[in-house]
Amino acid sequence: MSTAKIPSSTQEGKKPTPKRRAIIFLAIVSFLNTVGFTIVGPVTPFMTRQYISNGNDLALTVAWMLSIYGICQLIAAPGLGLLSDRYGRRPVLFACLIGSAIGYLLFGLGGALWILFLSRIIDGLTGGNFSVLFAYVADITEPEERGAYFGIFGGISGVGFILGPAIGGLLAGISYSTPFFVAAAVTALNLLWGFFFLPESLKKEHRITAIRVRDLNPLSQLGTVFKIANLRWLLLAAFFYAFPFASLQANLTILMKDSLGWNPTQAGLVATLVGVVDILAQGVLLGKLLPIFGDVKLSIGSLILVAISYILLGAVAIIASPLILIAGVILFAGAGGLVENGLRGLTSQAVGPSQQGLVGGAGQSMQSLAMIVGPIVGGIFYAQFGHASPYWSGASIIGLAILCIVLALPALRAHRAKTGAELTPDLSKVET
Repeated sequence: MSTAKIPSSTQEGKKPTPKRRAIIFLAIVSFLNTVGFTIVGPVTPFMTRQYISNGNDLALTVAWMLSIYGICQLIAAPGLGLLSDRYGRRPVLFACLIGSAIGYLLFGLGGALWILFLSRIIDGLTGGNFSVLFAYVADITEPEERGAYFGIFGGISGVGFILGPAIGGLLAGISYSTPFFVAAAVTALNLLWGFFFLPESLKKEHRITAIRVRDLNPLSQLGTVFKIANLRWLLLAAFFYAFPFASLQANLTILMKDSLGWNPTQAGLVATLVGVVDILAQGVLLGKLLPIFGDVKLSIGSLILVAISYILLGAVAIIASPLILIAGVILFAGAGGLVENGLRGLTSQAVGPSQQGLVGGAGQSMQSLAMIVGPIVGGIFYAQFGHASPYWSGASIIGLAILCIVLALPALRAHRAKTGAELTPDLSKVET
């Protein structure tokens, strides 16, 4: 588990250090969430292959499955974020867990391709789980501490990345449905644990008093958040990071199957390797690198490494070498965790406690947009232009993410230079 130290607040007027029970609970929730969805990752393409007649359509079918999930997340994420700002994190989190459990159960039952798609729709509509968790963390921590806390929980989630895929790959030896049934059970256990032990984090005085119907429009909410000058480029950077990552999620297992002839167990072991590197990067390295380089430099440097990892992964389609694959996976897993926490730390500092759900929902919407477009583009590239093309084009897209962070620097510096300025901007009078 993470070796990073939990920050504490000693200055007068700041919140006390979050209660140990809340920290432990959030750690367990992060772990169980990750185990739940990583169990099914290595076996999804193999499960889907049973319901399509032409094997050449597999990459595009899996891509559409991920895109449908992204569309549903895009529709639902703003509402989930606002609902958590209005009614608290606890009930929204529970709704998300119930939807995920139902989705896993349906996918495991299968029987037809449309049932698999239905399961992804249900899970997508309630897929704001992690955004609500991060809003919870923001509720109980100081702004300057959040990057370190996100790293701590990211490292703990990495334990789930270690165990989940390995368990899923082994369970696939029983049947392709078994990992999905186990994922549903793990999610239900998570829900049960939260029902009895999760306290509400958002105080009533920090909750919004009403939700307007137009605020539930994901594009309208994104437009509102984009008016905050020091956020707009960061949200675009998150999109350009998530776009090729969504393509990788759709294609990497298929690449291992096509280029190396690997099975679900081997794919699961690779995903386990991702978890090992992820926990080392987020749980150990982040706490040491963040104070030295800061969020901005760490994000840019890590994005450069992510671009190199895509080049290596694409090379596997040309040179069928497990060593090149492993090198690319290690580099991607280590650098990717640093990027995500760097961007998350920057965006969370730009708003106050009453709008963490709003910004979390907006960030989730950007990821959902990437999840809609990325898998389809990646699937088309994989099938039509060669198996390496999604990865090599992804390296170029990472360059756009770096550019967006550079463009965000002036507004970020101006925001930080304002002494005594409130963290929560007045959205009716924001800098444009």
